[in-house]
Amino acid sequence: MSKKSKKAEQRRLLDDAPPAKTKGPGKSAWRLMDRGSSVAAGALASRISALTWKAATGKKPPVNGRHPDVSTKDAVAWAIIGGATIELVKVAVRRGTATYWVRSTGNLPPGMKPLAKISDNQKEPVPTEPAPQKVRKFSLRNRGR
Repeated sequence: MSKKSKKAEQRRLLDDAPPAKTKGPGKSAWRLMDRGSSVAAGALASRISALTWKAATGKKPPVNGRHPDVSTKDAVAWAIIGGATIELVKVAVRRGTATYWVRSTGNLPPGMKPLAKISDNQKEPVPTEPAPQKVRKFSLRNRGR
């Protein structure tokens, strides 16, 4: 076989081969995005909770809830407002990250399973027969005592 015919044969084989699968973003990319969004949410949440506290009370947020000069009422209110705000910000940022992933890749993030949806006209399956009852057998010796 000549060199030209070998090259032509190789080109023909490459043209007939199925296209190589392009590997989409994987687990490590999702982990990086998820962890990054958690860190960003934590930094953002502390600032937002401080602003929320200042808007609600007009004072600076208590730095230390154990300090004797901070009233118990203020310490508890700060814990409630700060904790709720931090969790709300984290949920919003992480949901936004997951939504961005779905829009970018067209798939759920790795490790996330689709939720089972029940439409309005479908009802949940109802068991047709009751669960079998355990039959207790008594020996003749103790007669159920």
